[in-house]
Amino acid sequence: MSVNIRKRDGYAASMPAEILAADDDEDIREMIDVSLSEEFDVETVKDGLEAWEYLEESPDSLPNAVILDVMMPEMDGFSVLDHIRENDGMQNIQVIMLTSRSREEDIVRALEAGADGFLAKPFNKSELYGRVQQTLQ
Repeated sequence: MSVNIRKRDGYAASMPAEILAADDDEDIREMIDVSLSEEFDVETVKDGLEAWEYLEESPDSLPNAVILDVMMPEMDGFSVLDHIRENDGMQNIQVIMLTSRSREEDIVRALEAGADGFLAKPFNKSELYGRVQQTLQ
């Protein structure tokens, strides 16, 4: 997915959407990067605290979407989601929650907290890509 940006000379340029992904599983981070990097600008971090610090330190260049694992050390995905939704400058960030538990209460909690999408592990590359595309539209 591309985002159109106007340049000073009046011509539109297409830039890839930026995705921040946080998961404590290195294999999942690698899969996210490989699955999405052809179409998107992907940054991965190893936990929720790193994700939140990344967002706080880059208020002028926030990603279009954040993919958060529900269960992570330091700060879980729900806590990061709460911080994003409480921050006025981050309201436009689309959030997709990942979990190895597809329990109904996790899905409901994520959506009630303001998540824009939910994906249960294990997932394949096309499921991830499709969910990101759908969320960014």
